[in-house]
Amino acid sequence: MVMTDTTTPTHTRIRPFNTKDTYPEQNLDNDLCQAVVAGGVVYLRGQIGQDLETRESVGIGDVEAQTEKAMSNIAMLLDEAGSSLRDIVKVTVYLTDIRYRETVYRVMGRWLKGVFPVSTGLVVEALARPEWLVEIDATAVISGEAK
Repeated sequence: MVMTDTTTPTHTRIRPFNTKDTYPEQNLDNDLCQAVVAGGVVYLRGQIGQDLETRESVGIGDVEAQTEKAMSNIAMLLDEAGSSLRDIVKVTVYLTDIRYRETVYRVMGRWLKGVFPVSTGLVVEALARPEWLVEIDATAVISGEAK
């Protein structure tokens, strides 16, 4: 006989928010968060050039500044989750223009030097706001080593 564990896993939700506050110009009402920690894995919401405290867009028209902010947000959220950049195992990069690729990957490469995650890059027509040029999604496995 096979026993199935029916207990509900405990997830830690970091920086919960509602989309009606983040996108007041849109008719949305979704409860989301910036990160979820589950089973030793940190799942991050795609990060963009936005200040997480004020919800203000930064680096409008400047893909390099937006990438720096996205990576800074990723580092901050991982720290809040008990993780770090070196725990990242996968990144997905969304660009609104293929010409941004070199700049974005150069900035991201500085932040992830020596980490060696797998990476997927996509060019998309648009992101959730027209001023956003790049979005970076990351997943990390908490190593348990001293940070």
